[in-house]
Amino acid sequence: MTDTSIDSLQIGMHWFNERPGGLDRMFKALIDTLPDQGVNVRGMVAGTPGVFDVSGGRVLAFAGAQSQLGTRLWGSRRQSRALRAAKMPDVVATHFALYAAPTVGVFRRVPKVVHFHGPWAAESFPGGGGGWSRAARVALERFVYRSGTRHIVLSQAFGRVLHETYGVREDSIRIVPGCVDVAHFNTRATKREARGRLRLPQDRPLLFCMRRLVSRMGLEDLIDAMAIVKPMIPDVLLIIAGKGPLEAQLQARIVSRGLERNVRLAGFVADENVPLWYRAADLSVVPTVSLEGFGLTTIESLAAGTPVLVTPVGGLPEAVAPLSSELVLPSSGFRSIGEGIADVLLGRRVVPDAEACRAYAGAHFDRPVVAAQVARVYREAISAF
Repeated sequence: MTDTSIDSLQIGMHWFNERPGGLDRMFKALIDTLPDQGVNVRGMVAGTPGVFDVSGGRVLAFAGAQSQLGTRLWGSRRQSRALRAAKMPDVVATHFALYAAPTVGVFRRVPKVVHFHGPWAAESFPGGGGGWSRAARVALERFVYRSGTRHIVLSQAFGRVLHETYGVREDSIRIVPGCVDVAHFNTRATKREARGRLRLPQDRPLLFCMRRLVSRMGLEDLIDAMAIVKPMIPDVLLIIAGKGPLEAQLQARIVSRGLERNVRLAGFVADENVPLWYRAADLSVVPTVSLEGFGLTTIESLAAGTPVLVTPVGGLPEAVAPLSSELVLPSSGFRSIGEGIADVLLGRRVVPDAEACRAYAGAHFDRPVVAAQVARVYREAISAF
């Protein structure tokens, strides 16, 4: 920790415990860990009044997450003015363009660090289209991102998106990976104990995938891949955890492929139980087909001691290849995924053991490790402003 403390204002999207998501998990992690790096934090998000108490008085809700858009935008601007009046921050860190845009001009003489968690417009319309709505979102993002003094991205892949899509200068972009609470995921339960507590079979090869049930996650490919794995490993079981609009379609796909005994949809998994699900599995899989800047689920799996197989999409290879290139599939698509899974389960593709997975996650992605890197970028932005 440095001797010189700085004050930061963090503009997020939601509070993680109210609306779980990768961006919100990262936001909460920084709220929790930056103070130990000499960065005082105040924040604001869309959420309930209870956010203030559960965040230890550090984060305020400027409007409800389900409030009308105008109410949320005005709330963001009003709250930012109140925070400025209480104390001018040394640096403003923005995590979500929509809620950062109303604060433009409020902190005119303060350096800004943009945390780019992903292209909001593209993620809102993953199948393309969107027309004027998508164009407006891109314009708003470009406006917010170009106002940044420094920009933090999760991977080289997202650095390219930020530069090529939004015109942000490459020399202002810094790569800081995602982070997880390694101690939280490194549960003391053995694989047998984890399966027992979750009422999972002890005698079957078990695969785990935790994703939002939307098309860009590649879950259709993963289900189809199990039709390749099943003839070679008849007792294999895949558990897909998560909620989303594709739930009914995915269940219908499982039935149509005759995989009811081999693939289950587990629905929402409470955060406190997620480490057990990873620990129970022999292998986790991330089959993403597009727009994956990092994939926190990869690091969660490794922190739990479970190797993770990923498609070569976005920042996924950057997250796991330094540990082992065998964790990266040669291509996307159901055939590559199915062959890769079978090779791991049959011992033809050798992946790191539990101890290697945990050590790698702890050394590179534990929350204090990443918070220290973020703090350095904040101080750099202040010096350069």
